[in-house]
Amino acid sequence: MEITVMRATETWQQAGAYYVRIQGMARQHNITLRREFDEHDTPDTKYIVLLDGSFPVATSRIYPIDAASAMIGRVVVLPEYRGRGLGWRTVTEAESWLRELGYGRAAVESRDTAVGFYEKLGYTVTDRTVIHGDTFDCIRMEKLL
Repeated sequence: MEITVMRATETWQQAGAYYVRIQGMARQHNITLRREFDEHDTPDTKYIVLLDGSFPVATSRIYPIDAASAMIGRVVVLPEYRGRGLGWRTVTEAESWLRELGYGRAAVESRDTAVGFYEKLGYTVTDRTVIHGDTFDCIRMEKLL
């Protein structure tokens, strides 16, 4: 398996991110397209897409919170590719891109079941308040870049 990284900024590239999110999250958890795609999915949104050959298999999106901080979200790996470190890779690739863009802090809203995953990547819980979403409960975490 040769995994390559694509920084998706064009519509055709973003379609790969959308595909992974529909197949790996929306379909699996019965999330409607209206709930999966929100105000942060715009033509200007940046996405990391991991490819197996030319096939998209993992993704994350990044968008600014303020001048110093950005959110990494919608981290999804297709079910058949899970357990191979691709979630870790998409997050670290997003962090690298954020550093290049001049951001000093990354935030995530982690599913409560994934807090340990983000802690291994150096994130810390910044607010113990649970964010009750339509599908998942999340906890905000941050990391200095």
